[in-house]
Amino acid sequence: MRYLALACDYDGTLAAEGRVSEETIQALERLRETGRKLILVTGRELEDLKAHFSRIEIFERVVAENGAVVYTPKSREEQVLGHAPPESFTRLLQKLAVQPISCGRIIVSTWEPHEKAVLEAIRELGLELQVIFNKGAVMVLPAGVNKATGLSYALQELGLSPHNVVGIGDAENDHAFLDICECGVVVCNALPALKEKADLVTRGDHGKGVIELIEKLIHDDLRELGQCLKRHHILIGAREADKAEVKIPPYGFNMLLAGISGGGKSTLGMGVLEQLSEAGYQFCVIDPEGDYESFENAIALGTNQRVPSVDEVLQALQNPDDNTVVNLLGQPLEDRPSFLAVLLPRIQELRTRLGRPHWLLLDEAHHMLPRSWEPAAMTLSQEIQGMIFVTVDPKELALPILSKVDVVLAVGTNPQAIIELVQKTTGHKPSATYDGKLASGQALFWSKHDSKSPFPLQITSGRADRRRHRRKYAEGNLTAEKSFYFRGPEGKLNLRAHNLILFIQMAEGLDEATWLYHLRRGDYSRWFRDIIKDQPLAEEAARVEKLPHVDATESRNLIRAAIEEHYTLPVSSSLVSET
Repeated sequence: MRYLALACDYDGTLAAEGRVSEETIQALERLRETGRKLILVTGRELEDLKAHFSRIEIFERVVAENGAVVYTPKSREEQVLGHAPPESFTRLLQKLAVQPISCGRIIVSTWEPHEKAVLEAIRELGLELQVIFNKGAVMVLPAGVNKATGLSYALQELGLSPHNVVGIGDAENDHAFLDICECGVVVCNALPALKEKADLVTRGDHGKGVIELIEKLIHDDLRELGQCLKRHHILIGAREADKAEVKIPPYGFNMLLAGISGGGKSTLGMGVLEQLSEAGYQFCVIDPEGDYESFENAIALGTNQRVPSVDEVLQALQNPDDNTVVNLLGQPLEDRPSFLAVLLPRIQELRTRLGRPHWLLLDEAHHMLPRSWEPAAMTLSQEIQGMIFVTVDPKELALPILSKVDVVLAVGTNPQAIIELVQKTTGHKPSATYDGKLASGQALFWSKHDSKSPFPLQITSGRADRRRHRRKYAEGNLTAEKSFYFRGPEGKLNLRAHNLILFIQMAEGLDEATWLYHLRRGDYSRWFRDIIKDQPLAEEAARVEKLPHVDATESRNLIRAAIEEHYTLPVSSSLVSET
């Protein structure tokens, strides 16, 4: 279920002339029975609202005084979000003949045309206050306090994200809270300016419009809106042909990022995660190789020596503002599928209850859910969405994964083959093919919902991607299969460099025969390209490897200099990551 809460304005939306009809109350109760939460968001003072509305208890939270007060009907607790203006302010308003004046816990309100006198009083006293209008009402509140801030506080208490909320309103003061809701709806009696920005305008007015919205929520969770909700779409790149932005919906999709190492999957993945983070969508990354541990907008769990527990992961996801990276480097490769088999159903249960994490990125997916692993089908037996599968070899993925893929971003020398594999698995006949060669920083995009695909697009780079590579490959602890081994021409050595620090240190102490053996084989450039994933560094190393008559001392210095161009090399001859 996408929408777990309904946030309603009161006057002009739920209520007509201050009263809520019995039919509207019954509709709200039906929505509660589906497990969804009800939140009332109003400009009214709390005591005034209680005096005119006897069914306040059906709401989980009441955001009153235009966001300044949050009330919990069940416990009767109030939380005041701001400071009331000084008494000198109301005295000055009275002196300026402003009538009527109403004072709540925080809010001071009157009616037009007294807004000029209100602004004059604020300026004269030098107060940090704002004026908000609501169909003739003039409301004075602390700067930065509005319905959006009050709703955000209420949602935080309930453990919900605004991306799982539908809001409905009718007037000027509803702009802010409708903007933060995933879907902003207005009743047909709403102001024209509000209608222009709304995701949906109901046919009915006041409570009839609310009933109409509730029926749509109960019927299909607003699936009929589908592609109409474009204001939250996630940018992943620009189409090469015309530079048009390529975006995907933030809900209901599964993505596959596939292709060779060094082809751009990590850049693409980081770019998508940053877009999700900036938009406020919660994500969880399952990180078998420690590639995402330095992502600045996420909590890192686990180390090279310690595997986080499933309960620890779920606890970290309790706050809707916190993203999580689950580092599995400390767990043997063969045990990782079993870990996921326990974690994924628990995350799906969390999504059912709270609607998040909105996205789950699974790196090295061919190891985590291999085709040969029988429990994979059971792990994915429930309806899943909001998944990003990252792999070098989609042929090795469990078939249930490929069958659920909606969007493919393929990189490398043969991206069309990756897309054809997914098309075959999902039963989609190709409408077109792409036989060209991808340039650096490009991916081949295919969507089963886009008849013009596949087509090449320029990947939106993530700011964290280069920092991540610098840290991991310079000073990290690569796994045994990804480390560089100096073995020599006769295979008598077995010197393992699990990062660039050790690579430089070992290279300086190697005998000439061993160094030149790996140089002539192109082993250095191959490691830089396939494992370190630094294409410019790999190209420079390849140039050195192809120099005729270059000796061990010169080639060693040239490759060291190439590394220094990309990484910071301190006096101690050990590499540290760039910041």
